[in-house]
Amino acid sequence: MRSLLLTLLACCCVVSAASGANDPLISPSAKSALGGAAGATSSGSSGSSASGASSAPARKLTEREKEAQAESELSARIQERLAIMRANQQARVAAAAKAKKQAEAKAAVVAAAPKVYSNVWSYEGENGPANWGTINPAWANCGTGNRQSPIDIRDGMKVELEQINFDYHPSSFNVTDNGKTVQVMVGGGNFITVGNRMYELIQFHFHRPSEERINGKGYEMVVHLVHKDGEGRIAMLALLLERGKQQPVIQTVWNNLPLEKYDTAAPSTVLDPMDLLPARREYFTFMGSMTTPPCTEGVLWLVMKEPVQASPAQMALFSRLYPLNARPVQPGAGRIIKESN
Repeated sequence: MRSLLLTLLACCCVVSAASGANDPLISPSAKSALGGAAGATSSGSSGSSASGASSAPARKLTEREKEAQAESELSARIQERLAIMRANQQARVAAAAKAKKQAEAKAAVVAAAPKVYSNVWSYEGENGPANWGTINPAWANCGTGNRQSPIDIRDGMKVELEQINFDYHPSSFNVTDNGKTVQVMVGGGNFITVGNRMYELIQFHFHRPSEERINGKGYEMVVHLVHKDGEGRIAMLALLLERGKQQPVIQTVWNNLPLEKYDTAAPSTVLDPMDLLPARREYFTFMGSMTTPPCTEGVLWLVMKEPVQASPAQMALFSRLYPLNARPVQPGAGRIIKESN
């Protein structure tokens, strides 16, 4: 009787465990417990049959579990790819910052280096007058100045201008072919006085054709005599040249031209600048500039009305050396121009 009751109780436990394993309302841990109990009971009742059997096969994943597992694996791969991309981006940012720093350091070195500008100018081509103002910042006046020379002298106001007092005398000189004109350096002690100010003659040089015009008329050549006062202010005396008889001072210069360009001749003879002047001394006057770079403004211009004659042979000699060495006429509108009666 007792053994019959024990057998019935064991059967109930097995049935209960089997039904609990299939009940969806029972938690997995409870199901495990039930399964364990059933296994224990079965083992106890069957003796050595459970110990000899192999483990149960792995449970197949449901579709939902497979999807969850795939999503987890994809998320891991995405995170790994994002980490690589972030690392690459950081490397690129660091490289760009390093390159920028190096470029800034190089630019600082270049900026700190002394600027070297061209001092080469000419009367034609890319280094001609149209570009003088941009070739070198020190020559900015050539392009932007308000009182640039030469000009076409028109509508001068006729007033009682004081006469120019000339104190010229025979002087030593040297002659330089500077590659752009013939320049004559004159010994000291030659002066003009105008406007109660005294200026000393430093040098004179030639341009072909004349840079100045009078009421639209140009001349074949011009001589510019450069004077300075004690404060460095410049007075420029312009002598217009026309064809006629031989000019003695010009011939003296031509006789002593150096044989090579950029060379200087220092003759033992003398010349008298007074012999360059015309018989009549009426003149135009205005404020302008030097006509070559750096085109310095604040220059007092004195343009003699009466031209000076030079022979065709004298002009031809200079034209062979310098066919063109004149700056074009600059705007003269609004310029105050006075002329003597």
